Amino acid sequence: MANPFSESERAAVYRAIYERRDMRHFVRGPVAPEVLERLIDAAHHAPSVGYMQPWRIVRITDPAVRLALHAAVESERIKTADALGQRRDEFMKLKVEGMLECGEVLVMALMDGRERHVFGRRTMPEMDLASVACAIQNLWLAARAEGLGMGWVSIFDPDDVRALLDIPTGAQPVAILCLGHVERFYDEPMLETERWATRKPLKECLFENRWPEA
Repeated sequence: MANPFSESERAAVYRAIYERRDMRHFVRGPVAPEVLERLIDAAHHAPSVGYMQPWRIVRITDPAVRLALHAAVESERIKTADALGQRRDEFMKLKVEGMLECGEVLVMALMDGRERHVFGRRTMPEMDLASVACAIQNLWLAARAEGLGMGWVSIFDPDDVRALLDIPTGAQPVAILCLGHVERFYDEPMLETERWATRKPLKECLFENRWPEA
């Protein structure tokens, strides 16, 4: 093996992976500028297909813009609930974001002009989105290592967010990220605690050589 981490360093990496949580409950207070800089730099060092680096990060510092984004999320939350049928009331009881309490709100988006990048995307153009997801995961794990919580909000209409943030045609908002201090990290994913879903056994997701017959 080439230059492996020490045992304690490996343990820290795996700890960040297993203790990362999609946080919804935050303690009000700012994120230190030097910590935020480290986190955003970690996101920027994510892998990307064809080294296209398609992520664009909009930091929301205007309280009015944050409130407008929150209103857009709330509007879509109600529409999502209505689309869930019998699970509507159950969904409406869930806390799906912490946008008004967290220290920082970041909007992660795909850049415009992505059609120029063919390397790795000729048959799978969605690899630009996969690359942005890697940047989000980098930020998430780094935040956990710093003792900060992060929540990924995807309940919004991209056109609403695009208009609010003057995102150009061709670019695509992907996630609203809530980042900040937390009183504690959830012992397990919140949707497991709320009995919305459970983690699938690994054997249902891992195959060998071929997809098994149903």
